[in-house]
Amino acid sequence: MAKNLTTRTEDYSKWYNELVIKADLAENSGVRGCMVIKPYGFAIWERMQAELDRMFKETGHQNAYFPLFIPKSYFSKEASHVDGFAKECAVVTHYRLRNAEDGSGIEVDPDAKLEEELIVRPTSETIIWDTYRKWIQSYRDLPLLINQWANVVRWEMRTRLFLRTAEFLWQEGHTAHATEAEAIEEAEQMMNIYAEFAENYMAIPVIKGTKTESERFAGALETYCIEALMQDGKALQAGTSHFLGQNFAKAFDVKFATKEGNQEYVWATSWGVSTRLMGALVMTHSDDNGLVLPPNLAPDQVVIVPIYRNDEQFEMVSEVANGLMKELRAKGLRVKFDNRDTQKPGWKFNEYELKGVPVRIAIGPKDVENGTVEVARRDTLTKELIENSKVVAYISDLMDEIQKNLYKKATDHRAAHTSSVSTYAEFKEVLEIKGGFILAHWDGTAETEEQIKNQTKATIRCIPLDTDNVAGSCMVTGKPSARKVLFAKAY
Repeated sequence: MAKNLTTRTEDYSKWYNELVIKADLAENSGVRGCMVIKPYGFAIWERMQAELDRMFKETGHQNAYFPLFIPKSYFSKEASHVDGFAKECAVVTHYRLRNAEDGSGIEVDPDAKLEEELIVRPTSETIIWDTYRKWIQSYRDLPLLINQWANVVRWEMRTRLFLRTAEFLWQEGHTAHATEAEAIEEAEQMMNIYAEFAENYMAIPVIKGTKTESERFAGALETYCIEALMQDGKALQAGTSHFLGQNFAKAFDVKFATKEGNQEYVWATSWGVSTRLMGALVMTHSDDNGLVLPPNLAPDQVVIVPIYRNDEQFEMVSEVANGLMKELRAKGLRVKFDNRDTQKPGWKFNEYELKGVPVRIAIGPKDVENGTVEVARRDTLTKELIENSKVVAYISDLMDEIQKNLYKKATDHRAAHTSSVSTYAEFKEVLEIKGGFILAHWDGTAETEEQIKNQTKATIRCIPLDTDNVAGSCMVTGKPSARKVLFAKAY
């Protein structure tokens, strides 16, 4: 199974595209701009879903499902929202097909035009807030904490598997609260949950912050985000949480009776992460040999490969392998015993290295005789002979060690590619030569932000929440600046 991957230094973008396809994560579909997520890729996404879903439910959220189609009139109710999504909307105009009279095939029936066009869901604020008007009457109905696992469509001309496709999978949370403070607390809580998931499960260090006004979600008063740095020095927005104020409540007339009997508009949030996280996972940890998956999200944490020459050896090796598999599974590990006779061990080793399985165990006749197994780590590409009596404890500990090692490696990479600059000339030089995250003072104006973006292609990724608020002067205009913000080129 020859990998023949383009190296990261040769062409990072090509390496990524090849790896996603060769590792069986996804492929382009017959529908332009859309992807097919293959079973192995979907298994990783399912692991992500399971952990996030647990975290949401532990904080009081419930899952629901809302329509894929949204009446066009709903979008016109919140002006900034429609402005933000208008250019990305797919629109359903007819409801029937017919055979063409000239026999040329199927055509849209012109007599089947919808009275009102339907927008294919780019995000669900409008349809959900129209529904919430019926669900919320009193303070007793609040807070309303709802999440939806769904697909959305945002028309894209230039696509890349997982990172930017016309249709993608995600979750979107939509909550309603009695007070402004509760809604802000919710938005911050969800940002923290996303950060915890990224760091503890994906082994990706992130920077928490708020977006500038021009980068906020359409219709939001504040957007909280987590930003991650990829190996090529580009940033990737890994999750967002929005404080929506009362904009959608007013647009859809969602009021509640307070304890005092007054009628007030509710306060809202929305928040989401998508299959874009799959792209982040690939680009943060993987190498020129293939995927590198953190144990917490790997569909198979351990794979056992038998080595034998005849049926007798196979029976002997399989007995040990099956026993080991049962012991490891009893410890809660996800283990696969690859006893296929259609591929040789070397081919299998190559396959699991490409697919990023954290630990590979090889067992041959000599191992059985010696009471040992060969354990190979994907993160370091090292091997070690371990005694059978110690292997279960060793591998249990190894899962935690690999998870921590991947996080440390990513954190060290980010630290080495984070710079702090004072002048615009220095900013441009660092961006060109080193890339990565750059902390610099900005005067807070949209004009300066746009100038920097146009001249350098770098954007303000966030206003970090956990850095010192040291005042200074804007690197471009020299005007006062309350703190440094985080710049980078981004996906």
